[in-house]
Amino acid sequence: MNIQNAKYEVTAVKPEQYPSHQLPEIALVGRSNVGKSSFINAMLNRRNLAKSSATPGKTRVINFYNIDETCYFVDLPGYGYAKVSKAEKATWDRMIKNYLEARPHLKLIIMLVDVRHAPSPEDQMMFDWLLTNQENPVLILASKLDKIPRSQIQKHLKRIRQVLEMNPQEMLIPFSATNRQGTKEVWEVIRQIIKN
Repeated sequence: MNIQNAKYEVTAVKPEQYPSHQLPEIALVGRSNVGKSSFINAMLNRRNLAKSSATPGKTRVINFYNIDETCYFVDLPGYGYAKVSKAEKATWDRMIKNYLEARPHLKLIIMLVDVRHAPSPEDQMMFDWLLTNQENPVLILASKLDKIPRSQIQKHLKRIRQVLEMNPQEMLIPFSATNRQGTKEVWEVIRQIIKN
């Protein structure tokens, strides 16, 4: 996809701060440090539009990125980060749920998992919750693909499907922000969904 003008638009912690528009939204969910910021930068062919950090748990708000006035990427707080209080975790969980349950413009949820590891219990809970509570399609993105040998890719993808108990129709795309493998496939899914 030829991106002309992608920009960070707004940060929100509650619904009244969300942008007012009619554009479709693609929400990004995943554990802290799974690579959501790197995903955004790779998809938009930008180096530092979304700020990535070596420190897990940095995204504690909802960030909206406007893509050519055609759709938004919506980066939700990472979950599963241990070094925060229970109260703060509860605030993040509520922020994520409030957005996912109430946003009429939401069209697709991209859930990132680290291809190197089996999905965590938090990943399993999130995926189950999405399947139970969402009518929108869910795409599982196996991130950090460049970190494992090519010969191991299918084994790792199979493990993700097994642990999450995905059915064969559910979407799983291997992805590397480093070499941008998978960007075309993700844009194709987004295009189809925006078109409908």
